[in-house]
Amino acid sequence: MNKEEIKIIIKELLGRLSVSHDDILIFEAEEEGTARFLIKTKEPEVLIGHDGMNLLAINHVVKRIVEKGTGETGGVGFIIDVNDYQKNKIEGLRQKAKMMAERARFFKSSVSLEPMSSYERMIVHSYLAPFPDLTTESSGMGPGRHVVIKYQEISGL
Repeated sequence: MNKEEIKIIIKELLGRLSVSHDDILIFEAEEEGTARFLIKTKEPEVLIGHDGMNLLAINHVVKRIVEKGTGETGGVGFIIDVNDYQKNKIEGLRQKAKMMAERARFFKSSVSLEPMSSYERMIVHSYLAPFPDLTTESSGMGPGRHVVIKYQEISGL
């Protein structure tokens, strides 16, 4: 399914939710190599919801509709954003991961982040993956699942 068809699905969903929007812009996401659909609206709180829960649900529903329409399974590569909420949240997660990684290096120990969703944990894992002196792992169960950043000495440096 091409990007314009996905855009039409998003427009139809917004119409069924009775949420007005100014525009839906399509961007290439930075590191994922996937599309980012940016909904511009004067009613972002309705689409975003508490802690982004509505936006997660919208992403899930649209992805399932696209999967059913294409017959693909295993996830389709795009995200839906509202007024740059996701983009800003991702940047905030990266900044927090950077700060906590510096703390792990300074104290030469492990540092735990607060509980977060699987998507947020994936952002932290992928952001810190290139650093050879750091490893990350998810720990905990259910809503308490969080990322642990572990410092490891690198011999020979």
